Amino acid sequence: MAGEPQADCLFCKIIAKEIPATVVRESETTLAFRDINPQAPTHVLVIPKVHHPDAASLAAAEPQIAADVLREAGEIAFEEGVAESGYRIVFNTGSGAGQTVFHAHAHVLGGRGLNWPPG
Repeated sequence: MAGEPQADCLFCKIIAKEIPATVVRESETTLAFRDINPQAPTHVLVIPKVHHPDAASLAAAEPQIAADVLREAGEIAFEEGVAESGYRIVFNTGSGAGQTVFHAHAHVLGGRGLNWPPG
């Protein structure tokens, strides 16, 4: 059921502290941690603590928590020192777009040139 932790979800297991992660920030509704395969000097994932398979379903079901994810992404960019130079917030939706964990999450990327289009 959407919103409820999923036993087979990697990110739900990280939230439950069953799998370790390098946490950089936590709020009542979100958890942020370093990506284990960083694509930029700053690469932090921001996830809602509720399970929804992608950003669109999160936004439709719980718009305030979707806003929390975006707010936290901005705070992380500031704390990581990339807010002024520029950063990217990416939500991959669907396997064709590169989503590999089907729990909504934002990638905060910065610290290097981020050419457009990304690929």
